[in-house]
Amino acid sequence: AAAAASPGAERPRIVSAQLRHLSPYGLVADPREVSGVGRRFEANGIVAEGRMVFVAGQVGWNAQEKFETSDFAGQARQALTNIVAILAEAGAGPEHICRMIWYLGDRHEYNASLKELGEAYREVIGRNFPVMTAIQVAGFVEKGAKLEIEVTAVLPD
Repeated sequence: AAAAASPGAERPRIVSAQLRHLSPYGLVADPREVSGVGRRFEANGIVAEGRMVFVAGQVGWNAQEKFETSDFAGQARQALTNIVAILAEAGAGPEHICRMIWYLGDRHEYNASLKELGEAYREVIGRNFPVMTAIQVAGFVEKGAKLEIEVTAVLPD
C-alpha cells in the first residue's frame, strides 16, 4: 500500500532550486526531520528539473591513475574529489548531485569505515544528501580499487 501523508505534514525539504527530497510518511518516521545526521542515506527519492550531468564511475585514484592509499575512506575521498572536479567542468557543484551509486568491493570494509567515510563525504560534498544506492560487486577493472562512485547531477535551466 502507498504511504499516505500524515495530517499536518510539511512539504518535502527543498534541497536547491531544482531538487526536492521525497521521504514520505511510512518510509521514514517523520519526513520533516530528514537531515542526513546519523543516517546512511538521506532521501528515498528526489524530484529534479534542469540540465542533467552524468558522471561515469570514479575510483579513488589521482590524475596519474595511481592509488595513493589502500584505505577505503581515503579512496572514497579521492573518488568524491574527482567527481567534484568533473562536475565543475559542467558548471556544477556538489549541491547539484541528485543521485549516487556506490559500487563496493567489500561491504564489511564499507560498514567498518562509516565514521571516516562520513567525514570525507561532508568535507568534499558538504551537507547534500542525494538518493544513494550501495552495491557490493565482485571486483573492479582498476587493480587496487576499493570502490567506484557514479553520479547524476541536475543544473537549473
